[in-house]
Amino acid sequence: MDGMFGKYWDDWFQNKWFDEIKKQTDKNLKTMYKDGDSTIGLMRRKEGEDFEYWIGIFMPENTDVPKDYEYHDFPKSILGVCWVYGKGTDVFMKEHECAKKLEEKGYKIVSDNEGAYWFFERYVPDRFMANKNGRIILDICHYIK
Repeated sequence: MDGMFGKYWDDWFQNKWFDEIKKQTDKNLKTMYKDGDSTIGLMRRKEGEDFEYWIGIFMPENTDVPKDYEYHDFPKSILGVCWVYGKGTDVFMKEHECAKKLEEKGYKIVSDNEGAYWFFERYVPDRFMANKNGRIILDICHYIK
């Protein structure tokens, strides 16, 4: 709605859909890997195809997928991570600017074997909660080499 996905995130929290995913493992995701307790807004862009936006959590390999959920497996990859700091909605829709910044630093944004670009917003609880100035940090991540 209005170019944003907030309504869908509200649905995920209200319907406890993240809990359904977390029930698929007995592992503590926060201690299993860095920022493992984060929720993810995963995006896929490929010229000539519809833009995709997925909401979920990165889970350990071979985790069962709950009924009516979908998944995408990623090979071992290198991420370029940008922290976007600001108030509320000021931090969103900065993926292109982050990609540009990574390229300026000498990294190459890479596509998958089908020519699609995947990138994501990572909502790390400790960083995404507003600080005393009402600002948050949103991680925007691109696959790089």
